[in-house]
Amino acid sequence: MRSHAGRGHRPSSRPDVPPGPVRAALGDLARLVVPVACPGCGTPDVPWCAGCARLVTGGARRVETQVPRLDRVDDVAPLPVWALSRYEGGVRGLVVAWKDRGRTDLDRLLAPATHAAAARLAPAVGTAVGARPLLVVPAPSTAAARRERAREHLAPVARAVAGALGGRVAPVLRRGRGGDQVGLGARARGGNVAVRVDAGALDRARARAGGQGAPVCLLVDDVVTTGATLAAAERALGQAGADVVGALVLAATPAPGERARPRPRDLHETRTGSIGDRPRPALSPP
Repeated sequence: MRSHAGRGHRPSSRPDVPPGPVRAALGDLARLVVPVACPGCGTPDVPWCAGCARLVTGGARRVETQVPRLDRVDDVAPLPVWALSRYEGGVRGLVVAWKDRGRTDLDRLLAPATHAAAARLAPAVGTAVGARPLLVVPAPSTAAARRERAREHLAPVARAVAGALGGRVAPVLRRGRGGDQVGLGARARGGNVAVRVDAGALDRARARAGGQGAPVCLLVDDVVTTGATLAAAERALGQAGADVVGALVLAATPAPGERARPRPRDLHETRTGSIGDRPRPALSPP
């Protein structure tokens, strides 16, 4: 094991706060001692209650027409986005606890729920993908967020989606400038996101996935608000030679008001037409 002594390691600016992995372990230990409660509604002595679980286990619905940053100016319809639920009430409590408060036990609720939702999309996705490799691509987190959470929180959800669709998880996106999106408005979110593709990771994922032709990607994220992250991810993957057929998210922030609903994009549609070598059937509107 290499020693890091003598390398000028800078002490933490927060000496009273243990590092991420230790914090996660302490959280697991605390849950063995302190009674747990449903983070969605506060019901005691259960990791989640049946009522809050139902909010994320009813399947997914199309929400892209409610996501402003997915609107295009080149007459191409927005990227199809499916959400398990609305980001409010009990769902908000579940997601925040799972994502940022150490409730990794909620993987056991959210991963199966996402698997079931993805399984319902499998026929349409399979038809759209054809013989090409399918990559399930989680949205990237900042390095600071990964350290704080002591894990890639989307990994279990992405694995569940890949298992339902017969794809391969491909964490090929990297975040550039900008920090956490929480609390930012639509304009600030758009300017806060810079996403790039790790070309080497994409090549390796494509080789492991097999298939023929350029990869087809399905994005996975926790919450969609303005769509800035999904739009940046779609753009980066497209520039790297991949097609993005849609995104599956746990929850969508409700739109502040009603807007005109543009024609939803067919799952197979890209800027240049079909992503495959034969016509693909269209999905029904959201």
